Amino acid sequence: MTVPTLRLGVNLGYWVGGNDASNLPLASLAEDLGYSAVWVSEAYGSDAVTLLSWIAARTSRIDVGSAVLQIPARSPAMTAMTAATLDTLSEGRLRLGLGVSGPQVSEGWHGVRFGSPLGRTREYVDLVRRALRREPLEYEGRHFTLPLPDGPGKALALTIRPPRERIPVYLAALGPRNLELAGEIADGWLPVFFSPAHAAQQLEPLKTGLAKSGRTLDGFDVAPGVPLVTGADWRACARRVRGYAALYLGGMGGRADNHYTQLAERMGFGAEARAVQERFLAGDYPGAMAAVPLEFLDATSLLGPRERIAERMTAFAEAGATTLNVMPVGPGLPGPGRAAEALRTAIEAAELAGLLGSGALADGSRPQGAHEAPHSQGDTLTHDHA
Repeated sequence: MTVPTLRLGVNLGYWVGGNDASNLPLASLAEDLGYSAVWVSEAYGSDAVTLLSWIAARTSRIDVGSAVLQIPARSPAMTAMTAATLDTLSEGRLRLGLGVSGPQVSEGWHGVRFGSPLGRTREYVDLVRRALRREPLEYEGRHFTLPLPDGPGKALALTIRPPRERIPVYLAALGPRNLELAGEIADGWLPVFFSPAHAAQQLEPLKTGLAKSGRTLDGFDVAPGVPLVTGADWRACARRVRGYAALYLGGMGGRADNHYTQLAERMGFGAEARAVQERFLAGDYPGAMAAVPLEFLDATSLLGPRERIAERMTAFAEAGATTLNVMPVGPGLPGPGRAAEALRTAIEAAELAGLLGSGALADGSRPQGAHEAPHSQGDTLTHDHA
């Protein structure tokens, strides 16, 4: 049996719970270790663009990615301007991750109605790509109209020329319809709570979308963010991930609209996820953390010593992951010192498993979606939910 190859990335998240500027040098360490990409997130604290600029200025080979830029926070033209600028400054290293966020952040923080996330995402990506191709923006959609028909606006084109006309676009998606959309219009997918044992059911709608654009999974980057905690006892390591899992399963939405809870239900953890949610919404945060099933944590994380992590990485690669974005920092996870140790252990584990084939490291050939994207038609509350 052929051993699959796997690229490693690192997701530094956003500034919260002790994860702050002291963690940013991890990007340079990741580059030195051979990681292929470093990603940052945004919710309603630190923004991703500033952090990506900082990281791009202090690195030279590793790709820089947004996981994700919030669609309600920026117009499509502003996102295109930002992407073109970042890609220019980084000399062609940007991976543009986008997501509609969730109703609490979209409507409560940005003042943008959350309705029709599928349609808005489709039009948004189309507009961003048109702008990056330096086409004059003339558009009549359901959600976006450019120029406005009743004013002095004119169809404008991007005035700068980024290194690449086609910057790879990734979508954060949870539900089947958004997974299908990601396959149809994106170059990569940024899943959360990706589990090798449950990956097949998520990949089916992705394949359906890819088929609509005349493609297959070949060349499409499945890039899950996976909590990473290293140590001798994997069960003890799992305790560090409980706060992260409880926050998403319990607090990212109300009882009826938490799409992470619904994802856990589709994975067979329905009763347990609802118990986490009830305790979290009642303010019993320790109880919510305790209620997260150990099996769920193990299924969606990399936990334990190097040898066990190597086995789990192989399972992720065999299940269809092509870039594994490890998350050694964030709520409930190790601080900067432990995070550096974890990054080294992850590289060692991937090498032990024989997963780092040609092109797996930052100084080798990059994935198709990173520098020459394949042809396609066309959170914290950071994922698309439908």
